[in-house]
Amino acid sequence: MPGNKVNIKLIIEGCRKNNLNSQRILFEYFMGYAMSICLRYSTNKTQAEEILNDGFLKIFKNIDQYDHAFPFKAWLRKIMINTAIDYSRLSKNKVKYIELHESNTIVDDSEPMPVVGLQEDILPILQKLSPAYRMVFNLHVMEGYKHDEIAEMLGIKSSTSRSSFVRAKQKLRKLILQKRKENPLLTKGKYKA
Repeated sequence: MPGNKVNIKLIIEGCRKNNLNSQRILFEYFMGYAMSICLRYSTNKTQAEEILNDGFLKIFKNIDQYDHAFPFKAWLRKIMINTAIDYSRLSKNKVKYIELHESNTIVDDSEPMPVVGLQEDILPILQKLSPAYRMVFNLHVMEGYKHDEIAEMLGIKSSTSRSSFVRAKQKLRKLILQKRKENPLLTKGKYKA
């Protein structure tokens, strides 16, 4: 299905009429894209599938709110991200953010991140981050939100978002270098750690 051209407007109109075939086509067409978003925010594939299913349920339930003046893919992305945030809030293992007072200094973060090559699969490394670090890292780096916006979305302080981001980068740096140490072929002659 993803290789086929579909008339998104027509499919969305079918979804607005609760047409099951239109819903199936929309799901199949955007499933890969939506799953890639969900995987970044989850610890494993099972969790990502739960977020994906919840996200599509929200899409079908709220499809009347979609405005054709904007790209559907962007609307879908926002719903998937918000569903991931909701999932982390409701998770049995409550996401814990480390509160820092404004006077506390954040650890030195001047060391650059290693360059990640195309042959390196960063997703399993990203999934090793704590849910709090992974959430802030994704929202800041992948989605482009500022720390004030992230703080508002997650109900935390801006300083907590910043410190979580710095700690996420430090942990990622450590995990990437550890993975390269375990598999030297990833860096052989191409990348400096």
